[in-house]
Amino acid sequence: MNQLNQHIEALIFCSEQSLGIDEIAASLKLSYGWELSEEEIIAAAQAIQEKYRGDEFPFELLEISQGYQFLTKKDYHPTVNALIQHKAKKKLSIAQMETLSMIAYKQPISKSEIEHIRGVNCDYAIQKLLEKDLISISGKSDGPGRPILYSTSDSFMDYFGIKSVKDLPQLKDIHVESNEIGQPVEMSEGEMPSTEIENNYVEVEASLATGSIESLDNEIVEETIIVSEIDLDVPDRKQIFIENQDQSAVEPGVNHKIGDREQE
Repeated sequence: MNQLNQHIEALIFCSEQSLGIDEIAASLKLSYGWELSEEEIIAAAQAIQEKYRGDEFPFELLEISQGYQFLTKKDYHPTVNALIQHKAKKKLSIAQMETLSMIAYKQPISKSEIEHIRGVNCDYAIQKLLEKDLISISGKSDGPGRPILYSTSDSFMDYFGIKSVKDLPQLKDIHVESNEIGQPVEMSEGEMPSTEIENNYVEVEASLATGSIESLDNEIVEETIIVSEIDLDVPDRKQIFIENQDQSAVEPGVNHKIGDREQE
C-alpha cells in the first residue's frame, strides 16, 4: 500500500461530489486489491487535511455530507464568486432552450426525434448542452441504427433549482396568454353571443326593408347597431335605407309606402 495518502487524495480530487469512505475503499480494492479498514482511510484523510492547512494552498479538504471533498478556502470565495457570476451570464439560446425542454419532457429521446419535432438540425444545440453538463447520454435505443438517447443530468436540477424532473411544470398548468386559432373566446358578462347578434341583425334588416322597424324592440335595434359598428365592422344599413328612400321620392314609378305613412 505504497503512497496510500496520494491515492486517496487523487480519488477525492477527481470527484465532483463528496466521496465517502465506502467509495474510497471500494475503488482501491478494485484497482489494487487492497483491503482497507475505515480507520485507515480516516487516518489518511486527516493527514491530507493537515497537509493543506497551510496558507500556501488556496483550497482545503473538508468532511461534508458523510464524505470528503476539496473546497476553496473562505479567503478566496470572492475571486471564485466572480468567475461563477461571469459564467452565469452566459445564458442558453432559444434553440438550446427548445432542445433542452424536449429532452426534459420526453427523456430519454434521440437526436432524430428532437429534429423531427423542431424541424431543424440539433447537433450544435446538443453539443452545447453536453458541454454545459445540462444533459447526458443515457443509453441507446433499440430501434434501427440504435441511436444515442439523451436525458437531463443532475446539473440540470441545480441549474433550474428543482429536486427532480417531476417538479417541472405540467403542460396543463401552462396557460397561454393569447387564444390560439380555433379556440373559443370566453365572453365577458353581459356580452351577446355571436348567434344572437346575427339573428337580431337579420330581424332589423328585414324590418328596414318592409318599413316596420317601429314594431321592433328599441333595445334590440340599439344593441344590434352598436355591435355591428364596433365588432362586426359593417356599414350603417339604416342610413343607406334612408338615403335610398330620399332618392326614390323624386323618381317616378317608385313605391312611396313609407313616405305616405309619414304624411298621414
